[in-house]
Order: sequence, then structure tokens, then C-alpha cells
Amino acid sequence: MTRPHLLLACAVPLLLASAPPPARSASQPQAAKYTPSAAYQWLDISLEATAREVDRHGARPTILSRTLAIALTAMYDAWAAYDAQALGTRLGSQLRRPPSERTRSNQEKAIAYATYRALVDVYPEDKAWCAEQMRKLGFDPDDTSTDLSTPQGVGNTAAAAVIAYRHSDGANQLGDERGSPGVPYSDYTYYLPVNPPDRLFHPDRWQPIVFEDGKGGHVTPGFLTPHWYRVKPFALERSEQFRPPPPPKVGSPELRAEVDEVIAFNAHLTPEQKAIVEFMRDGPRSTGQSGHWLRFAQEVSRRDRHGLDQDVKLFFAVANVAMDAFIAAWESKRFYDTSRPWTLVRYYYTGQELAGWLGPGKGVASVKAENWYPYSPSTFITPPFPGYVSGHSAVSAACAKMLELFTGSDRFGITEKRRAGVLTEADFPCELIQQHGAKPASPTPQCEVSLKLPTFTATAEMAGISRIMGGYHIQSDNREGLALGRKVAQFTWPKIRAYFNGTAAGADVAAPAP
Repeated sequence: MTRPHLLLACAVPLLLASAPPPARSASQPQAAKYTPSAAYQWLDISLEATAREVDRHGARPTILSRTLAIALTAMYDAWAAYDAQALGTRLGSQLRRPPSERTRSNQEKAIAYATYRALVDVYPEDKAWCAEQMRKLGFDPDDTSTDLSTPQGVGNTAAAAVIAYRHSDGANQLGDERGSPGVPYSDYTYYLPVNPPDRLFHPDRWQPIVFEDGKGGHVTPGFLTPHWYRVKPFALERSEQFRPPPPPKVGSPELRAEVDEVIAFNAHLTPEQKAIVEFMRDGPRSTGQSGHWLRFAQEVSRRDRHGLDQDVKLFFAVANVAMDAFIAAWESKRFYDTSRPWTLVRYYYTGQELAGWLGPGKGVASVKAENWYPYSPSTFITPPFPGYVSGHSAVSAACAKMLELFTGSDRFGITEKRRAGVLTEADFPCELIQQHGAKPASPTPQCEVSLKLPTFTATAEMAGISRIMGGYHIQSDNREGLALGRKVAQFTWPKIRAYFNGTAAGADVAAPAP
């Protein structure tokens, strides 16, 4: 039996002091008498609306990053009307209300209407559900006033400007881009993969993968939103502004070593590492990296006892840097169109046997390279788009850096409690999950783990390494993704601050709705 070298396995413990997105069960002492702000509550509503969208249409992280950015930008623009110096992104100071109207109740009402209108636009199938949330908070969802002397008029007007701007931003939300088949968010750039699912013509290029559909059949997803490099960023001047250098190619020792590293991880995942993979992957109803990091922003809000003003600004900053990082990452994916470990393992080792994961509850044993499998459900083997760069790495690094810049510190300091295998092999005991060669692990391992998230940077780096552990990416995808995300955040932060302090150039670019 031929086994690839177990490269970098000794480095794994150094990476376990970090972690990624969905902080649903984070164990962190909460400060007494903290009351979530209205912005926090509307972010909760936005994230639930996003999860409902995933229930309907599956995981579409690029699209979700944009929809969340639209909702939270509308929220920010409505809030800015009641601040003494902040500028809205679309109407600048045109919505500014006099000091006598700058009350907390007016701010809360304005952001409710703005966020609601934005959510209904990006999630039209959930209009009734969103309206129900408005009524629960005491607002009339049918009030469409644009009277700027009222907070609902300010919120409706602010949202309308953001919505109108984003309807023509290249995302093809309405399915009306030239070359589009008329389906919302469909490709209009005529992308076609070089490799079909069943044959490999070019090992350096992306290959679609056949998934089980969970209903007894199969499905072969295409490249998700290959046109996303054409979406207008929030702060970046162009999608290719920070394009990474070329990745390693077949024939290079670097690529072979990075593929071997993925195989080594796959064959030796500890319960803690499996928990890390699943923590980042997040499973059903995942709101993507944008949603993960907005949850982390909520952790910061609770930790630092934010009020409305801080929350509005923080959520706006994180949502928009995430959107721009996705755009930049997708430009790289489209430009380089690189293959994933699924393809590369088969290319390098077809006809040979490896130590690999056999599937839920089966542990690790010798497996033909043609049957090598990432640590992932059969309904979602590998994300359906090219590898270079990793979107998890890019977006996590961008959001981590934004949180550091916003708070003035890299400190995070929460702990996420997980059970290894809960999203991949939940029906099996730990000794079977961790078995090798058909022999249950002995002594019985512990699948209840605690993942410490000491800093934002460490959390982003765990996000990156989780994708290699899971078998979705090679190290180059991660390394350059992290670098790209940090560049996006460093470029974005001064522009974010300029909106906060009223110095943003060209903010008054549109007229208020009548």
C-alpha cells in the first residue's frame, strides 16, 4: 500500500487555539443587565430570514453575504439620519433629521422599517414572515410612508435607495442581466467547466462533483455564482484589486506536498479536529461565513455591552467587509478556476490505496484513491466552485481584522462547546467514529470538546485550517485566502470610518425617494 507523507501533522496542535463562525453554544460569562439593542434584534431576524432562505434554496454563501449586507446597510443608513455627523451610504446627509427628532425611539423605528424593507426585497418568499416580525415589535409593515418627518418615512426612504442601487450591481438579483436565462442570481457570463464530472482533462482546473440528493437520487451542482466577480463591491475599487499570485500547479513539489497534507489530515482526524471542521462547515441552515462572523459580532456586543449606536456600526462594518471579501475571493476562483482535493487525490493516486475516512461510523481504513472522501456528508461532498482561494479563509480573515480594527484589540476570548461528529456521523458513538482498521477506538475517546477562541486572528486561522482538515482545500487556498481577506479589511476600514465621522467623499449620490 502506498501512503502519502504525513506532512505537517505535528503542527496541528499549534492551530487548535483558534476557531470559526457560528457561536451558537459559546460558553462565555455575560455581563449583568445587558439588554440587546434594536439593531441586535434585527440582526437576529435577518439571520433567521437567511436560514429560512437556505432551507428553500440551499447554501449560497456569496448571495447570502450580499443580502445581509443590504439589510444591515439599510439599517445603518436609517440610523445615520439621526446622528449628528454620520453619513448614509446612498443619500449622504440628505436624510439628516434635526436635533429635536434624534430620539432613541425614532432611531429604533427607522431602522425597523429600513431593515424590514430590505429583507422583503432580498427574501420576497418570506414577506409574510418578515411582516409578522414587524407586528411583534409593534410596527405596521403596511406603512409605506416616505414622509421624512417620520421615522418610518426615513427608514422606507433609506431602504429604497440601497435597494435601487443594489438591483443593478451585477449580482443579477432580478434575473435581468443581459445573457441571463431570467433566473435570479443566475450566471450571465457563460462559464463552462473544463472537466466533466466523470472525466479529467485538466487536473489543474475545477471539476464538478456528483452529490447524493438525500432523496435516493443524485445531483451535480455547477459553479455557484461564477459571475460574482462582476458584483459591485462596497469599498473595493474593483474585484481583482488584490488578486493573489498564481497557485501551485500539477508537476510542482509544492502542490504534491499540499495534497499529501490533506490526505494525512483525513486519515488522522482527532475528535477536536472533527469538531473544528463541523464548527466551520455549520451544516443545515448555515448562514455562511457572513452569518458566522455576524454572530461573532453579536458575541462582541454582549461582551462589551454595546448600545444601539455601536451595534449598528459594528454590524454594518462586518457585513460589508464580508461581502467585499466574497467578491474578491470569487474573482480569484473565476480567474484561476482551480481543482479541489477531491480531484487532485484521484489524479495523483488513482490505482493506489491510501488511509482514508470510510464514511459515517466507519472510521479510517485502507481505501482506493478513487474512493477517497472528504470528512463531509454525501449530500455536500465539497463546495461547488473552484478552490483558489478559500472563501472561508478570505472572509474569516477580513471579518476578524475588521473586528480587531473596530474594537481596537484582537482579543476575543470565548469558548465553543461541541460534540465531534454531530453534523457528519451523529448516530454513532465516539469509539466507532474514531475506529481504525475496523477496530473500535480503545480506550473510548471523548467526543465532547471545547474549542477556545482567544483572538479574532486565531479564530480566522482556525477557519482556514478547518478546510484543509475537512478535505475541501489545499494549504495554498488557505494561506492566500487569509492574506487576501486581511488586505480587503485594511482597505475597507478607512472608508467605513469616513461614513461614521461624516467625511466620506461622494456620499450624496442619489436623490431621496419622493
